[in-house]
Amino acid sequence: MPDLPSQAPRRAKALSSKQERKLVDFLDEKFLHLTRGYKKRSEPTTHLPTLSHYLDETRQILSLVLQIPPIDPSTSLRTAFLLRLTSDVLNSIPGYPVGPEVLPEVLDWLDDLDQAWLAVLQSQVWDPQKGAGTDLLIDSEEASNGKKSSPITQTESTRLRSLFVGGAVILEEWLESCNTAQGEDDSVESMLQRLGLQSGFDELFSRTLDYLGGLGGIILEPL
Repeated sequence: MPDLPSQAPRRAKALSSKQERKLVDFLDEKFLHLTRGYKKRSEPTTHLPTLSHYLDETRQILSLVLQIPPIDPSTSLRTAFLLRLTSDVLNSIPGYPVGPEVLPEVLDWLDDLDQAWLAVLQSQVWDPQKGAGTDLLIDSEEASNGKKSSPITQTESTRLRSLFVGGAVILEEWLESCNTAQGEDDSVESMLQRLGLQSGFDELFSRTLDYLGGLGGIILEPL
């Protein structure tokens, strides 16, 4: 997902307690369905037999999570579900066979995830049509009445950083298995260069990590 110009600030309304309960139940069911499909990925009855199917399913969940308004008390709900999705995806991708044909799709999904986290970290309202976050507008009267959007906690920030750094290591090991499967004996870096994907993987999660503290992207070192 390319970086887009900023949009006009938008207002948002917190979910009611009833809406929040319904959303939590719905998303919990979606995650359960995802987990069941992943665990049965090698069985003929699964609905997630390939990594492409899995990424399509998780993209639907990502879209739902991002539409949770960043207004307290709904703000923490969006963060919690996005952390859950991030953990599930980064740990599940390597469970599928790797091949050059699927790598662009994986990179595109991870770039979308990076863009999504940047919007969440900036307490932005997600615009599903533009596929980007827009600044949240809270005027002085609303603020005086207690309307606010709390930033993620230090614990959440630490967990997110850990997920991305650890996930990058897992992905690199997965990419190495692609070389082995293709009978190649060169480095992961060389393989990605041949596929025109080196730059994308070098900048993996760079938006989020820069925002969290200037770590930059996850550079895949030559072996």
